[in-house]
Amino acid sequence: MKKIIFIFLSLIFMSGCSAKDLTDASTVNVIADSQQEAVSFERGIVYSNTTYGFTFELPESWKGYSIVTDRWEGRAITDSGQAVVETGPQLSIRHPLWSSKQKRQDIPIMIFTSKQWKELQDEKFTVSAAPIGPRLLGRNDKYFFALPPRYNFTFLKGYEEVGDILNSNPLNTLKS
Repeated sequence: MKKIIFIFLSLIFMSGCSAKDLTDASTVNVIADSQQEAVSFERGIVYSNTTYGFTFELPESWKGYSIVTDRWEGRAITDSGQAVVETGPQLSIRHPLWSSKQKRQDIPIMIFTSKQWKELQDEKFTVSAAPIGPRLLGRNDKYFFALPPRYNFTFLKGYEEVGDILNSNPLNTLKS
């Protein structure tokens, strides 16, 4: 039991030490190329990502959103829990009113290969100190799309709106 508590506390400590601030210019890449396309529909705006094969529906109030790219890290589930054994892309949809002075809740989407998703489910690695894993948003032939655990625990402005968006099942996969 002491070993499990030690592992859990180590993971919590490491997650705080390794968290990346998405405002750091060295880790942020706002996409402005063919990977994204904003299209107005009756139901709102649709972000289309042809690289990974999905679309994401947003309300009209998100018109002018941006995409922030980052990477998730998967750490081995061991006594030390420090070894990064997997990584993958993470895209965050950022509200157009977000600013460094008035941060708003992003919509983060972790992208896993089929192999990575299976290994995550088999507890070969973890992506968070949380005792729960990512929430599956959808999948296609190549990728699994998931919401990080505890993505909204800082209660940034707009977190309720993001929750409502996510409850509407906004992610749709494209046929490859």
